Amino acid sequence: MTGDDPSLRAAYRLCRRLTREQDPAEYALIQLVPAPLRPALHALWAAANALDDLGDDRTVPAAERAARVEAWIAALHRELATGAGPDPVRHALVDTANRWRLDLSELRDAMIQVRDDTRGRRFDDWAAWRAWGRENLLPWFGQVRAVFDRAGVPVALRLDTRESYEEFLDGVRLTDILTDLSADLAQGDLLLPDEALGRYPGSAADLAERRWSPAVAGLITHLTGLARQWVTQDGLTRGMHPGPATVLHTMAALLHAQLDAVDSAGPDLLRAQPRPSLLTRARILAPARARAALAWSLTPLTVPPSRQAGPHEPPAPAQPSPAAAFRPPPPHPSGERPPRIPSGDLPAHVAVIMDGNGRWAQRRGLPRHEGHRAGSGAVREMVHGALEIGLRHLTLYTFSTENWKRGAEEVDAILDLLRRELADDPFGDMDVRLRWHGRTGRLPADLADLLHLRERTTRTRTGLTLTMCIDYGGRDELTRTAAALARRVRAGHLDPDLITEEDFARHLPLADLPDVDLLWRTGSEQRTSNFLPWHTAYAELHFTPDLWPDTDRRHLWQAVTAYTHRQRRHGTAPATP
Repeated sequence: MTGDDPSLRAAYRLCRRLTREQDPAEYALIQLVPAPLRPALHALWAAANALDDLGDDRTVPAAERAARVEAWIAALHRELATGAGPDPVRHALVDTANRWRLDLSELRDAMIQVRDDTRGRRFDDWAAWRAWGRENLLPWFGQVRAVFDRAGVPVALRLDTRESYEEFLDGVRLTDILTDLSADLAQGDLLLPDEALGRYPGSAADLAERRWSPAVAGLITHLTGLARQWVTQDGLTRGMHPGPATVLHTMAALLHAQLDAVDSAGPDLLRAQPRPSLLTRARILAPARARAALAWSLTPLTVPPSRQAGPHEPPAPAQPSPAAAFRPPPPHPSGERPPRIPSGDLPAHVAVIMDGNGRWAQRRGLPRHEGHRAGSGAVREMVHGALEIGLRHLTLYTFSTENWKRGAEEVDAILDLLRRELADDPFGDMDVRLRWHGRTGRLPADLADLLHLRERTTRTRTGLTLTMCIDYGGRDELTRTAAALARRVRAGHLDPDLITEEDFARHLPLADLPDVDLLWRTGSEQRTSNFLPWHTAYAELHFTPDLWPDTDRRHLWQAVTAYTHRQRRHGTAPATP
């Protein structure tokens, strides 16, 4: 893997040794993957741990720790352009990124979070805690998935549902926090939400004093139960290649064993890190090694060639910097400029029902799917127009749960069009964050992977958030939210008589999607068609006769301008003239 570059060999050996010494369970999991992939995974783990160590080094003040983390991140991005640097862990990470064609800009938010954590963290509720944990873990796990993808594994850590994957990572994070509780408390950290601590009055104060009490014992039992529930995701590996599936099953078994050790530790939990016995680990790992060896023996892998060091070696390709300037949208062909609308008058969130594609095609004697192809040009126009006026959120009703009832030819054409648009990535160099709202189970796996990829690679952008509702239905969304609330009630986390609108909103599948200010529908129809019923409760409605392929950014500007003339009262009396 390293050719004849001695410094690179030494860098990878260091990453391997650090992984083995500092996290034996992680090292054992990496041993379950083929040998050519292990150096990349060691480098990723060592880099994440090196950043955490810089942020946790309490021998220096918080401001200095933050500065060290920031300097490490800046050095990484410089070295991505040159292919090497003085720090061996970064050297291995840069080589891994270039060799396996990884986009490390996806890690920017997770790295910045380590810097921000030096100021301390406090969480009001589980929602805030989950957002913090996922922001840190998801990007790193995404890089591991990418390594498997580049190796040509047929199903590279593919997930049946995003929710089960993210909940599994919640379990990983909670298990780590419980394991490291003694070390965190020694540093004055308590990385648990007030919502959990409040269930056991006095537990926060007892933990701060490192005092074992009935409240602390009850809290730990509750938390280990939650973590077990989260890491038990039976459907997580359905349809997955048996190699990665074995790794995930083994990871879940090791997490359960770790939670057993936490439960058994009792008062010692506040003084030392509990660990499963060597016998317990052996009982889990021995059969896992046999299953993994069989799975990988039947799988041909694509492994990048080793680099040969020398004076004529070309520099490693530069990775995109998160601070790179974005391209502005092209002007409208007519030369018409966007209206000047004060930011305070703009709707924060515009949602669009893109109606009329099929009728547009039929009027021209074309198959219905040609209308969808023509409509993709209107989508690009709307994004360009939204960027030009400074809109923050644009949500498009792209494919509904009811659209599966259409003819197979039309459905296949729509899904293929989505694939091509996502592969072309027309907004890749613009300040557009792409999100996907809808179910994952029925979409083709390659399309779901493309959607997840675009979400991951644009997640740090701060301009326009473009949400594509694909296999989305409003009633389905509400039903799933009700089911999530029911699970919380059954687990004893919510009182059904005290559920509020805020509780409901927090359990929506896309909980941070803001309310819609303006709902616009093209094509003359005047109905909302099961689109964002919760978010559009107070939306201004705007209906226009134009079929969707006939619209462009000027129609969006007209809709937004009309919105600015509405008087929004939300149930209050109109203002006195």
